[in-house]
Amino acid sequence: MQKQGFYGPVAADVWHKASKIKLLICDVDGVFSDGRIYLSNSGEELKAFHTRDGYGIRSLLSTGFNIAIITGRQSQLVENRMTALGVSEIFQGVDDKLQPFTALLTKYNLQPEEVAYIGDDIVDLPVMRNVGLAVCVADGHPAVKQHAHLVTYTNGGFGAVRELADLLLQSQNKLDAAHGMSV
Repeated sequence: MQKQGFYGPVAADVWHKASKIKLLICDVDGVFSDGRIYLSNSGEELKAFHTRDGYGIRSLLSTGFNIAIITGRQSQLVENRMTALGVSEIFQGVDDKLQPFTALLTKYNLQPEEVAYIGDDIVDLPVMRNVGLAVCVADGHPAVKQHAHLVTYTNGGFGAVRELADLLLQSQNKLDAAHGMSV
């Protein structure tokens, strides 16, 4: 049996998993961005972020979800973007993503089945194997797709985070209470 999400059909078991989520953890490169990194001649790093994803994060925060970022790269650009969205749990330069994941479980007194993780590459698998809802973006690595409960219809950097946010809100009947903002 399937439920109808905004972007397409969602398996009933995935919908059920989404209905239990209280914390969303996101990777950045390949998820919030399309994975490309632009470098200027002066060495300045540039990335593009989609306002749809920002709207989704703000909508989740407005309805009581906790949001965290765990990324392997270190970038002031990411700090600025996530802070502007209202995300306070930002872990950058992380080699072992299980460490901040475990710390977040303790901090928010959560069980793994109350956590969703969205990623795109092999480095995301250790956390994805331990959460209640593991999500891979549409253009993610094939091995990651094999371990995901859900593969988004949308590519990373083009609204995949918003797609997941909408599913979480829909499955928990919080869509009407959500107040996002394109930031």
